[in-house]
Amino acid sequence: MFWLASCILSSVAISWKNYQTSPFFDEYLNTSQGFRTHTKKIGKFLGSLSPNDLHEINNATESAIKSMGISFRVYSEEYVEGQDRSWPLDFIPRIIRKKEWDKVEKGLEQRVKALNLFIEDCYNEQKFIKESDMDESLITGSPAFKEYCMGMKLKHHSWSSICGSDLIKDKDGIFYVLEDNLRVPSGVSYMLENRTVMKRVFPDLFQHYGVMPVGAYPTKLYETLVSLSYSRSRQPEMVLLTPGIYNSAYYEHSYLAQQMGIDLVQGTDLVVLKDNFVYKKTIEGLVRVDVIYRRIDDDFLDPSRGNKDSVLGVEGLIESWRKKHVSIINAPGCGIADDKAVYSFVPEMIKFYLKEEPIIENLKTYLMSDKESFELIKDRFKEFVIKPVAESGGYGIVIGKSASKKEKEETLKLIRKDPRNYIAQPLALLSTTPTYDRGSIEPRHLDLRPFILTGEKSYVTVGGLTRVALKKGSTVVNSSQGGGSKDTWIVDK
Repeated sequence: MFWLASCILSSVAISWKNYQTSPFFDEYLNTSQGFRTHTKKIGKFLGSLSPNDLHEINNATESAIKSMGISFRVYSEEYVEGQDRSWPLDFIPRIIRKKEWDKVEKGLEQRVKALNLFIEDCYNEQKFIKESDMDESLITGSPAFKEYCMGMKLKHHSWSSICGSDLIKDKDGIFYVLEDNLRVPSGVSYMLENRTVMKRVFPDLFQHYGVMPVGAYPTKLYETLVSLSYSRSRQPEMVLLTPGIYNSAYYEHSYLAQQMGIDLVQGTDLVVLKDNFVYKKTIEGLVRVDVIYRRIDDDFLDPSRGNKDSVLGVEGLIESWRKKHVSIINAPGCGIADDKAVYSFVPEMIKFYLKEEPIIENLKTYLMSDKESFELIKDRFKEFVIKPVAESGGYGIVIGKSASKKEKEETLKLIRKDPRNYIAQPLALLSTTPTYDRGSIEPRHLDLRPFILTGEKSYVTVGGLTRVALKKGSTVVNSSQGGGSKDTWIVDK
């Protein structure tokens, strides 16, 4: 039996008096410890609960997650094949006003449109590289640059058809883009499942708060894939290509395939014949495939064009894609723009391709390949966050203020050895929001990953996956490193 907001509450309620917001921007309370207009209703509700009430709600949330089988896989030295863990969801929602979200939505559509034009340009005329300050080697020297993509122009210029951009709020309370995930972004299934769980735990609050729905995503994703097919059929044959059950995002692969009503396949389920078309193997024979939503990295898609030992992909797949006999979503080669160094040029790309000013800003970014920037970071190391350009999941990041003298020297040594592989950004004071922690409510840092679809039309999720650092003082939000998540509520009142 799940918690209902209308149940009888305990007499000893928690207090917001000990909730510390400074020096960060808190998304529930202002600097005077008063609730913001759009969080007042739920803030008062939470304030009427006792520690025991909070504990019961947390238990109800965890029970719902376990009963629904929502999990993710973590790899470690102890568990080489990975260990499945229940998805971590904090029951206190993140709340964003629709007026604020409307601007973010337009900014993300603008950003991804420019990035797709940039990727296509890199494999064709390379106008941006020639006319901007970007070093050509930043693209052509990248491991993500694929020679076989040269000369390719795709339907609707859609290379990264599914993008997950990570946003943060700094101390000014304004959203900034932290990075763009353009290859195989993950997490959208957890955004959808978070909402399902929260509706079971807090049904009354949804009715009274006017929360905008998020459930359209699977339909929008299906429509996007259809619009990118080269087949004339209104119902093209589509599959989701997964590396298999041991992949950390396998839960999401199976979830999305089921929601869209398409087959979940592995490389061994597909074959490319002499006609250069892709077919899937069925008990009734071979069936031609028009669209592949791939969740496999570029180098493993086709052993003849990448890792020769790959058993995850399909021999001849890239040639079939080049002949436009099959659409691969996201397209091979789009990773050239999924780079923290290239990220610094996105505002310039928007002006170059769209003749517009960026709606959402980047964080200030310093390329360590620039000697002047390196000297600045070396002298003011504690003020910055150092990031390897191609890593994901929060790995390899060094936070200057908490780094020891030894860590600083080791980091600088790595930068000197391979400056192209590192960037630095000022340490952002990530916004906070109330989060449950062992019987009390405390502020925790968070980010947001909305998902942007690009096909014949564009679509941005209503909110996104909010990831929260569950450890006090931490800014690491990745679930693989102890982070959690929240349901994101876009409210119109």
